[in-house]
Amino acid sequence: MLYNLLYPLAEDIGIFNIFQYLTFRTGAATITALIVSFVFGPGLIRVLRRRQGKGQPIRADGPERHLLTKQGTPTMGGFLILLGLLIGTLLWADLTNQYVWVILLVTVGFGLVGFLDDLMKIMRRHSRGLSGKLKLALEIAIGVGAAVWLVAIADAPMDKSLALPFVKSVMLDLGWFFVPFAAFVMVGASNAVNLTDGLDGLAIFPIMVATACFAIIAYLVGNAIFANYLQIHHVPGTGELTVFCGAMVGACLGFLWFNAPPAMVFMGDTGSLAAGGALGTIAVATKHELVLIIIGGLFVLETVSVIVQVASFKLTGRRVFRMAPLHHHFEKKGLAEPTIVIRFWIVAVILGLLGLASLKLR
Repeated sequence: MLYNLLYPLAEDIGIFNIFQYLTFRTGAATITALIVSFVFGPGLIRVLRRRQGKGQPIRADGPERHLLTKQGTPTMGGFLILLGLLIGTLLWADLTNQYVWVILLVTVGFGLVGFLDDLMKIMRRHSRGLSGKLKLALEIAIGVGAAVWLVAIADAPMDKSLALPFVKSVMLDLGWFFVPFAAFVMVGASNAVNLTDGLDGLAIFPIMVATACFAIIAYLVGNAIFANYLQIHHVPGTGELTVFCGAMVGACLGFLWFNAPPAMVFMGDTGSLAAGGALGTIAVATKHELVLIIIGGLFVLETVSVIVQVASFKLTGRRVFRMAPLHHHFEKKGLAEPTIVIRFWIVAVILGLLGLASLKLR
């Protein structure tokens, strides 16, 4: 909004020329989202605690100590992330850029699905919310709609093509199969982040790491000079997603203040589905869908652990892990929660750096 209002005045008032720089607006969006989180966080937590009473229902089949340590903690803290993210993005991004609106609507859409899921859990006083089929159907509808919009925005041959990491000048034309593929990336990323959100602070830091990595990718992909130098595919307009990523990092950092062990609030599906959907959409828009597997490798690992556990139990009657997702397996083995969280954070940073390395190793 500020870009659209003030940058046109730059010819008469020179200081407004600063709004043309993505780096400035990204930094401003980060700080704005962080301040919003700090200002509204305590009040939002009080409201959630008062409205929810006993807080988020804890899984009866989960780690036993969760029934003691996490009972009564309110959920839906993802509202705080969404609030900071939306204000930061709407204030500092170029609102004529369609990529910005795609990512905003997808994030809010997945957030609403997560909100309904959290609401059902609170109302039923049970760890199960929306039915899996309804939840997946809503997510697929949002993903397909966003994929069609992204195809309409991009120029050929970038509209329906898949780029390969570590390989230059190679694009696989998927045709209209790109739409279900892109939707799969968004829905898959959303649910992968959701599965990772099981311990205090566990998911929020890897979300920040992945978002910061994609801020760099969006900035480089959206800049013709940098894209040509690095021999990556230039996607005009995606550079503006850097501002969104900055706001996301600021909002998540502010949320971590309240989510650090012992958590004062959980993000719930409201936050995890929204954040994962946003990451998936940015990956699709910047043509780095496969790099998301590397950068978001921690989320992938958590998802694979669940798939392996279910498949193994159905086929052989035996469990590979003591409990899935993977972080609960380590809990069952006796590792302290902060130890698991910090080690997973380290893994997330390593994977983020490996993902960024794909930009140069071609």
